[in-house]
Amino acid sequence: MMSDNILEPQPLDAVMGRLNLSNADLVHASREQLSFKMVQKGRKGKPLSLNIQNKILRALKAARPEEPVSLQDLFNY
Repeated sequence: MMSDNILEPQPLDAVMGRLNLSNADLVHASREQLSFKMVQKGRKGKPLSLNIQNKILRALKAARPEEPVSLQDLFNY
């Protein structure tokens, strides 16, 4: 049953690539406690709490305020 635990990249990964944003860009844009590890886990597909998902969303909006994004654009779990 290990195949059930295979993580797949989240839409966050593609959005960040399209916007040319690195994990560091989000961590530095965040006004909250957002770590590199949280962003990396989110990109790779490890389920994150709603609180951390929202921190990532707010950081992305701070880094690219002109970009209309929502949680549904970033995470599919």
